[in-house]
Amino acid sequence: MSLPQDLKYSKEHEWVRMAGDVATIGITDHAQDALGDVVFVELPEVGSHVVAGASCGSIESVKAVSDLYAPVSGEVLEVNDTLTDSPETLNSDPYKAGWILKVRLANKADLDALLDAAGYQAHLG
Repeated sequence: MSLPQDLKYSKEHEWVRMAGDVATIGITDHAQDALGDVVFVELPEVGSHVVAGASCGSIESVKAVSDLYAPVSGEVLEVNDTLTDSPETLNSDPYKAGWILKVRLANKADLDALLDAAGYQAHLG
């Protein structure tokens, strides 16, 4: 499995792509593979605040329902509404079209708790 090198990763299998103070968040290829076919995504409300390490939504697959954990804290600026009608995008393109939400980063120190691609790969074993 090749991991995008420009992302940060959580041990809960979310990824973060930074652009200024905005974090785009999604789930990793490993996560979507473990979930199986995604059939529903519960997204947080725009304008709400998410807290690093806390649940901020859920992803339902044919196998199970899993919490989506915020890898960073901040205000939700945007959600990927495409996932409402096409949740399977998380399976087909988890690192680009399958992004889940965008958050204005509240604390840059949250990024220090995340892994780089090599660290995430080591975490997977």
